[in-house]
Formats: sequence, structure tokens, C-alpha cells
Amino acid sequence: MIIKEVAVENFTKVPQAIRSGANRIELCDNLAVGGTTVSKGVMAETQKYANEHHVPVMAMIRPRGGNFVYTDTELKIMEADVFQAQALGVDGVVFGALTKAGDLDTEALEMLIAAAGGMQITFHMAFDAIPVAKQTAAIDWLATAGIDRILTHGGPLETAIESNYQNLKQSIQAANQRLIILPGGGITAQNVKEVTTALQVKEAHGTKIVGVL
Repeated sequence: MIIKEVAVENFTKVPQAIRSGANRIELCDNLAVGGTTVSKGVMAETQKYANEHHVPVMAMIRPRGGNFVYTDTELKIMEADVFQAQALGVDGVVFGALTKAGDLDTEALEMLIAAAGGMQITFHMAFDAIPVAKQTAAIDWLATAGIDRILTHGGPLETAIESNYQNLKQSIQAANQRLIILPGGGITAQNVKEVTTALQVKEAHGTKIVGVL
């Protein structure tokens, strides 16, 4: 079975996403900027509803749109939001942090991983902002640090996912089953079977992966 993770904005579309076949929810606000952290109330209600339907929730932890280079204050906000998700019993969190040079911000990530203690962790599409030459080393670090999956488009978001199969396959090979490479961006109900078959993956992510909500 393919796990279809649907990125949803707020609570509004969660019931419909689950009815349409979502097996996992990525809960965001502001999808127009790639997703930011939702309010405590939205997080609590979504987790409660999804739990009743046996669907895990991954909460986006991102204080703003834009790049993934965060100040100490922004990282404090993110840490507080991870603790909040933890307290509400959310299944997992989704975050990423980079340095100005496009490397993993390992210090920031260690702090956030520690705060997530026990929850599933997805490293989000900040991965695609890492120079390709550095991506294998990043996968090694994230796998060793206990990250469960990396959400990646395999290239710039404006490119079709099909044109990034080569890059995605390289990432899957580099991950070597230590963590899951989760393809996303431009995966729809129409092409999900083709994408997962081509990449031989069991999980995929998208806003339209179970149709238009």
C-alpha cells in the first residue's frame, strides 16, 4: 500500500482529505509560502480528529515563509512549537534549518531533534536548497541524527517531478533504507502511481495527492 501524505492548510480540509484516502496529514498554515506552523487550537483539533480516524499527523514547524536560515529567536520559537506539538500528542513534526552557505544547521537541528524526543521527524524541502554536491553528506547526517524521512522534490519546485527522477533515485540510494525519501511537489491523484512505481517508494506527498480538496 502507498502512504499518501496530504499537505493541508488549517483544519478545514482535514476531514475531506481523510475521506478521500489520505493516510497521513502534513498540517500547515500558509501553504502559499510553503507552509508555516498552525495555531495551538488547530493542532489540537486536527490531532484529535485524525486520531479518531487512525491517521497520523505531521505538524509543520516553521515560523515564517522565505529561506531556512533562522535567527536564534526564530529557533526559540520553533523549539517552543515542537514542545507544544509534543504536549498535544501530535504524531510527528516537520522542520528544516540551513546555514547561509546552504549546509545543514546542525546545531539548530540537534536542538529541535532533542525537543521532538520520540515524535516522528520529517526534514522538509529545505533539503532542495542544499547544493546537490552536499546532499549525500546531508542525508548521512540526518540518518545518523534519527530523522525518519526527507521530503524532497529532487530539484527546483518549478520543474516537473518526472524530470527529477535521477536526482531522487540518487537520494534514495544514498539513504540506503536508513531513512525514507518522501517525494513531493507536483504529485497528484493522477500521477502518484506512476511516480511511486518509477521510484519504487511506498510513500508520497502532495496537496492534490488524493484529488483536489
